[in-house]
Amino acid sequence: MYYFSKNKNMKNEMVVIGSGGHSRVILDLAKAIDIGITNIYDDDSLKSNLKFLGHEIIVPVPMIIAGKAFIAIGNNSIRKSFSESLLNVSWVTLIHPSATIASDVIIGEGTVVMAGSIIQPGTRIGKHCIINTGACIDHNCVIGDFVHVAPNSSLAGGVSIGEGTFVGIGACLIPNVSIGEWTIIGAGSVVIDNQPSMYLIFGTPAKPVKLINREH
Repeated sequence: MYYFSKNKNMKNEMVVIGSGGHSRVILDLAKAIDIGITNIYDDDSLKSNLKFLGHEIIVPVPMIIAGKAFIAIGNNSIRKSFSESLLNVSWVTLIHPSATIASDVIIGEGTVVMAGSIIQPGTRIGKHCIINTGACIDHNCVIGDFVHVAPNSSLAGGVSIGEGTFVGIGACLIPNVSIGEWTIIGAGSVVIDNQPSMYLIFGTPAKPVKLINREH
């Protein structure tokens, strides 16, 4: 795993996979910590030879990427698919300079921590996660791989979140609740008890409302 921080005496470069809205934020973060972008790849044939923030988009994504790379795609399932199928990659972990992270926090490869996020002591975050703008994750939380914690969401102490789950913008989770895998927590929901895997949960308090059929 490569962890990039701001250091003008080092030449840091990486490849970016994806050229959508999330990628736009990743490129801005990369600029903030002096990371050069060597190539941008995408599987959308309609984007072939187009420009993205000054970079030519290369289509399709090659199966072998030798060197450092980051998957700048918001969809949790697609990030997982690319992370498991691409070869010879050294996945980069990105931390925005304005994020506040306790010294004992463990963060997996390919994860990004966005501007203004706070991660408190004892927390473990898996690989290829998105901890988005202004998210607050309190002490001793355990966040599985491919999770997305959306902007301004708040996780109290001891929360556990399973692989691939999406925590919607502004959601609040009380201490010690456990969320299953590949569940979607609706925006603004208040989670006060444990929730199952592969459900859309929503409301105040949040309740399961629909079983999710994963496509990836």
